[in-house]
Amino acid sequence: MFSLKDMLGRLTDVYNKSSTSNIGKLIGILHGQLQQVSDSLETIREWRDIDKAKGTTLDRIGENIVQARGAASDEVYRVLLKSKIARNLSKTDVNTIIQVLALALDCPYADIRIEPKYTDSSEPEPAAIKLIRVPTKRLNEVGMSPLQFGQIIQKTVAAGVRVAQIELTGTFRLSSVYDQLQTGPTGLADVDMTTGGSLGEVYVPGNDYVLPI
Repeated sequence: MFSLKDMLGRLTDVYNKSSTSNIGKLIGILHGQLQQVSDSLETIREWRDIDKAKGTTLDRIGENIVQARGAASDEVYRVLLKSKIARNLSKTDVNTIIQVLALALDCPYADIRIEPKYTDSSEPEPAAIKLIRVPTKRLNEVGMSPLQFGQIIQKTVAAGVRVAQIELTGTFRLSSVYDQLQTGPTGLADVDMTTGGSLGEVYVPGNDYVLPI
């Protein structure tokens, strides 16, 4: 996009090229209109990205992949769209499920850990899995509850496989030194609340709105 100075510079020298001159003010109006068109085109280009799209643009992406929005916010809807795209390509094995969830939550694969329940020493169960590592912080950022996240997981696994357990563990740890306060990335927060460990959550069904998945 040309600047106003560039546009005025293309005039012949018989014109007053100052931005405060009559011709300069006229060109300034034209430049402002062209800038708005350029900004709109740039927004259209950016909104092809699910992470940047908003409102009805996200709805149209959902129509293309047959994923309804329901009552979900833009943040939650982005997770639904990403998970639906990934589920369409999923082979339903453990590694693929991890890839689907990592893509939906925009987190590293290492942040998610899944174990089959048939290897559970206390309560073995065939055709069931348990998630023992899930990025709780990311769920909080998008405003998604454990129940809603559980719906996505259940739709990702193969038919007949049950999601038996979801452990939303945090990073908080007790002090490693007896009778001594410990702060830091895994301990208590500082005065400014900029550091400190995060608490975990328990997957308990509630009264959340059901996601259209």
